[in-house]
Amino acid sequence: MTDNEWLAAQFEQNRPHLRKVAYRMLGSLTEAEDAVQEGWLRLSRSDTSAVENLSGWLTTVVARVCLDALRTRESRRESSLDASDASAMPARDGELDPEHEAQLADSVGLALLVVLETLEPAERVAFVLHDMFDLPFAEIAPIVGRSRAAARQLASRARRRVQGAGGVKISDRARQRGIVDAFLAASRGGDFSALLAMLDPGVALRADAATVRTGAEPEVAGAEAVAKTFAGRARAARLALIDGAAGLVWSMGGEPKVAFLFTIEEEKITAIDLVGDPERLRGLDLKFLD
Repeated sequence: MTDNEWLAAQFEQNRPHLRKVAYRMLGSLTEAEDAVQEGWLRLSRSDTSAVENLSGWLTTVVARVCLDALRTRESRRESSLDASDASAMPARDGELDPEHEAQLADSVGLALLVVLETLEPAERVAFVLHDMFDLPFAEIAPIVGRSRAAARQLASRARRRVQGAGGVKISDRARQRGIVDAFLAASRGGDFSALLAMLDPGVALRADAATVRTGAEPEVAGAEAVAKTFAGRARAARLALIDGAAGLVWSMGGEPKVAFLFTIEEEKITAIDLVGDPERLRGLDLKFLD
């Protein structure tokens, strides 16, 4: 086994943990996947011969990537949930439960993510690493650039805010964004099981005339057929608010070409409408979320 193959195998073992860490910090599967991929890129470019605890090293790297992402998001006044509410990366191992990917989390988990969005980036990182993953403050301190005592205070302050918001409610809009974000991640990753889990058995994929002219089928019916249509695709699509609802948009040269409109009922996607008509696209209120 070559050194690169050994590193890939070690990363493969740690990936489920890293994705959970990144998801809890960022609240978005798409962004979490990006953070984990960046962790792999840094691992593949680093000399880790002196690293004794590779899992801890990877957790630290991904945590720092997430902290940078949170700070960038804050500076742009963006949020990973609704405001109201290089080297080839090793292939996905499928260890994460497809049902978890389909729903992201139960209502308590989503509620917690909404509360975490109110925290400062360093508070969120300290709280997630210590309270959710039992990382000692001695290891958290250099990640957030504070002393051990200051890192402890960050986590304590975050804990009080989380405990004080225990009755938070999840809006339909935030819940829909979570489902669409999970759908996009599963589509990009080619995870047929995860796609199938979030589709209603009678789901319909419908394309308007403009999208049909680009090669889309006018209509695809049934969960299995729709899952097959999206598995391994939608790589260029971006998460967006479309007239206030979570959806996807495919653009070319900065110009939206196709909008994916989702109908969601009782945590299942019941319909996806593809809109490619230029006039109708111009009439949609589009706001990219990534």
